[in-house]
Amino acid sequence: MAIVLPEELNKEVLSYKQYMLDKYNCKVGLKSPAHLTIIPPYWMQREKEQSLLNQLDEICLRVERFPIATKNFSAFKPRTIFIDVDVDEKLKHFKKRVDHFFLDHQDYGAKVDTRPFHPHITIATRDLYKKSFAEAWAYFESKEFATAFTGTGLSTLRHNGRSWDILHLSRFQNAD
Repeated sequence: MAIVLPEELNKEVLSYKQYMLDKYNCKVGLKSPAHLTIIPPYWMQREKEQSLLNQLDEICLRVERFPIATKNFSAFKPRTIFIDVDVDEKLKHFKKRVDHFFLDHQDYGAKVDTRPFHPHITIATRDLYKKSFAEAWAYFESKEFATAFTGTGLSTLRHNGRSWDILHLSRFQNAD
């Protein structure tokens, strides 16, 4: 479950992911649209899918669209480079709402992350090797990426065996 960036921002983020592919052969970041993870990937029985999507639609209809702002690049050293996101109260509240839903509905199989919420937009991760990290981070650490967009819904993504596809968008209240 993720908040996917608008297409124009996805294209901009894609250029950074492409740089990482060309320079360091990092492919993992290219396997999904630019997004903020709300619930990390998990396996679920297909028979439960429509029920989950219906419930997520209901939750999201009670959430007003909210602004999301980025604040340049950051890293989880020594393997992940990402665009950092400003964690405001509306985003935190939405994350808590979704976490509570999955804690109350454990039959869906989602694991609620117990670490502090640190939303980010991944550029490179698991296949950025430690030996290349310092060089790649030197490229990104002084770059600016300060933009804002409106979160309009929660996307459910499904892995197709090679990459992540958007299966469904649960729109927030007043979303186009």
